[in-house]
Amino acid sequence: MNKIRKLLSSESGATAIEYGLIAAFVALAIFVGAQMAGNGLNRMFQVIGTQMNEAATEAEN
Repeated sequence: MNKIRKLLSSESGATAIEYGLIAAFVALAIFVGAQMAGNGLNRMFQVIGTQMNEAATEAEN
């Protein structure tokens, strides 16, 4: 009976779960941030590429 009380009053399992949740949220935030940054960089390079192609076409004429 003493062991059951000790197990129920222990907070180490709850702390491990909390740290796990925090790590999961941090990983999710990093993933979403990297995804957004990647999309922004992709758009930026597409615009630059389009402008360079237009400039090259004008220079040829």
